Amino acid sequence: MSSTISKNTLNFLQNLSQNNNREWFTENKKQYTDSQENMILFIEDLIAEMGVFDEDILKTDAKKTLFRIYRDVRFSKDKSPYKTNMGASLGMGKGSQKAGYYLHVEPGKSFLASGIYMPDSAALKTIRKEISLYSEDFLKIVNQKDFKKLFKELDQDDKLKKIPQGFEKEDPMAEYLKLKNFIVVYPLKDEDLKHKDAAKKFSEIFKAAKPLNDFLNSAILNSTN
Repeated sequence: MSSTISKNTLNFLQNLSQNNNREWFTENKKQYTDSQENMILFIEDLIAEMGVFDEDILKTDAKKTLFRIYRDVRFSKDKSPYKTNMGASLGMGKGSQKAGYYLHVEPGKSFLASGIYMPDSAALKTIRKEISLYSEDFLKIVNQKDFKKLFKELDQDDKLKKIPQGFEKEDPMAEYLKLKNFIVVYPLKDEDLKHKDAAKKFSEIFKAAKPLNDFLNSAILNSTN
């Protein structure tokens, strides 16, 4: 049987959210390392499942996918030293110039995400141009039945109010061109994480998002050639 995100991992994160201080964390370091190991084992299974439709993902080292649990509090009013979630990037992260996948584990707030998050200005402009020029290809992806059933729409956070400079106001793709991120999100329940076929189910959700990633990566690759 493949691994799952264990109840102990969720309990650790829940307890950490209520005891976000160095003393408690130090006393419960074993819970953290066990949770970290649980995440790595699950991600290894997830990578194996995803490798069926995306061979490149098989090169990923599960240990290197995990984000640090320690928060950077230098410029934050919130001085809590630890994140209350565990995140794993399979090629997706803030400022990454490549579309990928992301797993976020947090009691009651877990989700899967796919796409490109906060690309730099050059990549963002390139993606917008590709969407404008190849609107039919893009719309075919985001309007595909399974895609819409799972994700509904692209994330609308931090969206521009006006169409970006360099594009026609009447561009039929205007609402997509206003986006700063090109990601889709699938919310997860705690029960989903503990399901015996969780890795397989999550892989199927990521598979449905792969055409979007392919479109975004193709746009960026074409601009660098």
